[in-house]
Amino acid sequence: MNPDLDLTLHRVIRAPRASVWNAWTDANSLAQWWLPAPTRCRVERFEIRPAGAFVTRMSDDGEEFVPHLDACFLLVEERERLVFTNALDSSWRPAAGAPLLMTAEITLRDHPDGTDYRVLVRHGDPAARARHEELGFAHGWGTVTDQLTELVESEVRA
Repeated sequence: MNPDLDLTLHRVIRAPRASVWNAWTDANSLAQWWLPAPTRCRVERFEIRPAGAFVTRMSDDGEEFVPHLDACFLLVEERERLVFTNALDSSWRPAAGAPLLMTAEITLRDHPDGTDYRVLVRHGDPAARARHEELGFAHGWGTVTDQLTELVESEVRA
């Protein structure tokens, strides 16, 4: 982790690691938590494999969906780690027009209370990191992590 280039988030989620992994790798589950409510998410392409597509759309009214993320997975380690980037789009072309380029790494580890959940978002330079922070990294990623947590913890309680 480079504090000049990276942003992080860490939580302990009171649910088994398999549940958190499934919420990340099942398109229907991802659509429930991936964007801060009340914005709705539609998963367009979701190929959980290295070089696989990760494409989502968003809607504030539930009617018109506009582009949100056009990315690709770089690494998929079953129930342990997902790495994706929007520096390459889902067709492996260099990204154009993205508000900021990043590579995100999601790491899951067993924890006595459930799952140790860590997000590391890498940026190419300090200005990109600062821009992401100004755009609301902590609030945005924090909110979707709260929504993910609620989804998987509610399954445990059921």
